Amino acid sequence: MAAVTAPTVRAGLPGLLRHRALAKLALLALAAAVLVPVVGARWASGSWPDALTVDLSEPLGRASEWIIDNRDSHPLFLYFLGHVSNTVVLCVRAVYLVLLAAGWAGVTAAAALVAWRVAGVRAALGTGLAFLACGLLGMWVPTMQTLALMVVAVLASVVLGALLGLAAGLSDRTYRVLRPVLDTMQVLPAFAYLLPVVLVFGIGVPAAVLATVVYAAPPMARLTALGLRGADPGVLEAVASLGATARQRLVTARLPLARGELLLGLNQTIMMALSMAVIASVIGAGGLGDRVYQALASVDVGAALAAGIPIVLLAVVLDRVTGAAGARLGGDGPENSGRSSALLWGGAAVLAVAVAVAARLAGRREWPEAWAVNIAEPVNRAVDWMTAHLYSGVPYLGGTADWAGHFTTWVLDPLRSGLQGLPWWSVLFLVATVAWLIGTWRTALTAVLAMAATGVLGVWEPSLDTLSQVLAAVAVTLVLGFATGVAAARSDRVERLLRPVLDVFQTMPQFVYLIPVVALFGVGRAPAVAAAVVYALPAVVRITAQGLRQVDPAALESARSLGATGAQQLRQVQLPLARPALLLAVNQGVVLVLAVVIIGGLVGGGALGYDVVFGLAQGDLATGLVAGVAIVCLGLVLDRVTQPTERRRVKQGA
Repeated sequence: MAAVTAPTVRAGLPGLLRHRALAKLALLALAAAVLVPVVGARWASGSWPDALTVDLSEPLGRASEWIIDNRDSHPLFLYFLGHVSNTVVLCVRAVYLVLLAAGWAGVTAAAALVAWRVAGVRAALGTGLAFLACGLLGMWVPTMQTLALMVVAVLASVVLGALLGLAAGLSDRTYRVLRPVLDTMQVLPAFAYLLPVVLVFGIGVPAAVLATVVYAAPPMARLTALGLRGADPGVLEAVASLGATARQRLVTARLPLARGELLLGLNQTIMMALSMAVIASVIGAGGLGDRVYQALASVDVGAALAAGIPIVLLAVVLDRVTGAAGARLGGDGPENSGRSSALLWGGAAVLAVAVAVAARLAGRREWPEAWAVNIAEPVNRAVDWMTAHLYSGVPYLGGTADWAGHFTTWVLDPLRSGLQGLPWWSVLFLVATVAWLIGTWRTALTAVLAMAATGVLGVWEPSLDTLSQVLAAVAVTLVLGFATGVAAARSDRVERLLRPVLDVFQTMPQFVYLIPVVALFGVGRAPAVAAAVVYALPAVVRITAQGLRQVDPAALESARSLGATGAQQLRQVQLPLARPALLLAVNQGVVLVLAVVIIGGLVGGGALGYDVVFGLAQGDLATGLVAGVAIVCLGLVLDRVTQPTERRRVKQGA
């Protein structure tokens, strides 16, 4: 008897149900018709039932008390964690003392010479000017404090991430075990890392460095594993046929083939470490982040900008230099022989030492105060003018405060009220519907369990409040991002004009976005949404423009030969063919918006973000950690409903 195939079964269905999505909708409608009356009769109230809530405050409170009581006496702290803390302090202090001993001239010369050897003359000039700008702004010492912390944190993150990536890249079992752990670490907001680290290590540099390592190591681990697992099988087979051992295959084939991913991992680790170093100022990291945080607390936009500009400059310089190093290792840059390269590196080192010694002998080791430029006062005057003329004084249009109020009244409040007014089981059913239509039943099950976990943890209402802010911010981000990305893809001039703007916005740490937003919009949920939109917009624009530009030129030429207009080419050719890139843009927009909406708790965003910040400020492990886990659950839900599975591609290729 012949086997009945899936296409044969679908051919026997009514015409509308042959379409998979319509078949799913029919099944969901049937399930709703059966389950809704039953569930509605059992749980008529819309709020999450207390019977399904687990109170974690007592066990987490006991754990917090045990840590505090035993931090100075338990062997775990005395003989392990205490040594870790002392090692971190010594390493950061050693790097900081070296930087101070080199002086501003020596550090600037060394950074410029390294950039020259790695990325060329233009990068060297940009690096030198960036370090000089840090001094001109009067931020040389805080910049060195941040740089010392960055050096130690990045080295530790790279070592830890490379080891984890090596294990995951060489073992399928390890990869399956590490993948959910890395997913959780990447979605968990930065503030959630701070509370348990502070409980164990206290306020200070060790807690800041270790929180940064935990936050910045996952990209290195992911990209290392990706590079090792994606090595060309033909090359590996050829090396194995020559009798190479597993270690020799790793050193001579896998790692060289994965060098592009390794450099990209280093780049991403540096960016995330710098971002976290600013956030870690809340727990005593010092440096530029502390200046930004103190200025934000007093709404001193000028002082915050003076400290924020060096952060951006450091991020841009490190991004450009590591990116150029990756291009050179990938074969896109100039190469030198081993002997000439060693001579050039030696000459650069001698020149940097000579500059440092000369500055020290001339008594110019520290940045002269007379050379510092105070931008805080003129910036604050400009902010006062903007507040007077833009905050509420624009004729006929109102002002930014009015716009924030209208957005809250007409968008955020109805969206929050609508979500919180729905019965809890209807929210779960809605999540299951969207996730199943986009993916598979496994996707739907994962999304439903993650959403239900927020209710089990007792934060159902704050989670829906956060979800309303994320949805509003994502909608605005996608509208602006897709429109700007389409314009950049269709015009080289627009793309060139946008590139430096996107570079600055994409490398700026999350904290810095809150400063102008508070100045323009005040405090509340709307400013938190505005900061999230600005933070997520560059990624959406870049991915959208790149996806549209990579559409097959032959398809566009065929459309033009048939007389299609520019709008028709975009709508009927480019957008359908760029669908994977557009979906990736949606996913990245969701993840980035979620990260900043949480930080928006500092400026009145409320909801889960406020709980995380409150838990950190009060040392309340239960409140802060539960809110952090709920944020992870929301991130998992949003990730699953914005990323379709590979099932459709497999089906089309069959």
